[in-house]
Amino acid sequence: MILEGKTLAKQIRAPLQERADVVRKKLGRPICLCALGSAEDYAARLYLQKEVEAAQKIGIETHVFDLDGQTSPVGFCKAVKELAKYAQTDAVLIPRPLPPHLAQSDFADYLNPRQDIDGMSIANAGRMFLCKTWQEIENLPGFVPCTAMAVMRLLDFHHVDLQGKEVVVIGRSSTVGRPLAHLLSCKNATVKLCHSYTDLPRAVQNADVICSAAGTPGLLKTEWLKKGSTVIDISTNWNNNTLCGDANAQELEAAGISYSPVPGGVGPVTLAVLLENIILSGERKI
Repeated sequence: MILEGKTLAKQIRAPLQERADVVRKKLGRPICLCALGSAEDYAARLYLQKEVEAAQKIGIETHVFDLDGQTSPVGFCKAVKELAKYAQTDAVLIPRPLPPHLAQSDFADYLNPRQDIDGMSIANAGRMFLCKTWQEIENLPGFVPCTAMAVMRLLDFHHVDLQGKEVVVIGRSSTVGRPLAHLLSCKNATVKLCHSYTDLPRAVQNADVICSAAGTPGLLKTEWLKKGSTVIDISTNWNNNTLCGDANAQELEAAGISYSPVPGGVGPVTLAVLLENIILSGERKI
């Protein structure tokens, strides 16, 4: 089975224009998104532009501020603090990767959790990791990382049972791997978090679900996986001028393993969740 994400993304996005219009009428202005993104990472800038254009199409006001090698950590934190204080900033987005000299730990404490639509702030991350159940996740007053939530929404949409299942997450980033592992545990899965020092063939051999966010084409080998397992391929890699994930989709399909495609799987759902969070940031001011 192919766990495509376009249908789910369309469902999530369907009511957003109307919700944005309601907020605009009640606030007397459009919802405002401010993004601080790297001007030096071509792929990251292209993806940010896609996000900004999607937001503009549903009536969201957008402002993009460039980060580069000349942006000091002090200047970066000052910019984040200024956005947090500005009353008309509803949503703040800081796409990764950042320039190498800037770290999430530098600014996470300065993000306003009400504006932090990708769950990067100390407050939002802390609240999420304090949750034990999915109901607690759903009742959070803030936000959780969009890609991790997109994976959860995609699994739910395709009726992939997680309760009591063995799930492997490949990649331990604060953006995807670690928050995703926690969200899966809140759905009562037994989760193994893997990284570059893990014996990967051994780690995945009995897994029911494998979520790969390593960013390495060809990393996940079909012969390592058990029959009937499900692969959620989160990575978007360029390999020989072709967009691909961490696994070979043709080999997975030939082996009868369910998988999410790249492109067309987690990606469109992540964008839809991001837009939904922008709208929610405005609705919470009404």
